Amino acid sequence: MTTVTPATTVTEPGVLRDALGLLKDREQVAERLLDSSAKHSFDPDTELDWDAPLEEGKWFWPPELVSLYDTPMWKKMSEEQRMELSRHEAASLASLGIWFEIILMQLLVRHVYDKSVTSAHVRYALTEIADECRHSKMFARMIQKGEAPAYPVSRLNHNLARILKTVSTTPGSFACTLLGEEILDWMQRLTFPDERVQTIVRGVTRIHVVEEARHVRYAREELRRQMVTAPRWEQELTRVSCGEAARVFSIAFVNPQVYTNVGLDRREAVAQVKASGHRREVMQSGAGRLTEFLDDIGVLRGVGRKLWKSSGLLA
Repeated sequence: MTTVTPATTVTEPGVLRDALGLLKDREQVAERLLDSSAKHSFDPDTELDWDAPLEEGKWFWPPELVSLYDTPMWKKMSEEQRMELSRHEAASLASLGIWFEIILMQLLVRHVYDKSVTSAHVRYALTEIADECRHSKMFARMIQKGEAPAYPVSRLNHNLARILKTVSTTPGSFACTLLGEEILDWMQRLTFPDERVQTIVRGVTRIHVVEEARHVRYAREELRRQMVTAPRWEQELTRVSCGEAARVFSIAFVNPQVYTNVGLDRREAVAQVKASGHRREVMQSGAGRLTEFLDDIGVLRGVGRKLWKSSGLLA
């Protein structure tokens, strides 16, 4: 795709017209996504065999993606305890996914509230909301199947998200959407073909990857458009709010209660994860395509870039 540099978009009308000309037509993008949705959508309740027993000796998340992998603590853990940690981290990530999907659904509703209800753009947004409803139910069912507890985010982050849902501007909403979608998507693309992982988890991640690819495309196209057309103050607010969201997301990514629940010293586990070069590489690799895109459209600048670096998601 041809890139658009938004730095002068609000001060030079001629440049703005040229930049808009390089953007893909919003309705054409939506029509293609609607067509893909009609061909490649799934009902997890019938697509997956929820009654099949869990498999002995299989992980719930690839070991290389478990937060403590390759730390001193990991090396002292038994294989059974490592698998148990993967079970709890899978439940923690599914809980995070549900929290995020609920936020996303509300942001999408706000986005289309004042737009033409007969447009393909709005029809696709409603289609995506239906996808997210199914995903949230699917994640909840996966948690129950794995017989692990749900892991809600902290009260602080829960309430910060409440503020975000209320005050977020359109570009801020789509930037945060991509933050939540693309890192988990990268991990799930490694998970669903991995035969070491429980079949039910692989099935859940396969469905999510297929359907989430459309959501990412929709959000990227709209954020690119918004960073061209939004006034300068809104562009700057998007940079800061996206950077803060990255910082919060990196903290909330794995609930530290998982360490306590598998019999580990919680403080020491958290400290080792923070110090882990492997974990830092995993998280930055997961965010790599996203940060490249955000940099390309002018989101990773100024204070926002500093916040991304402090999150550990940007080298």
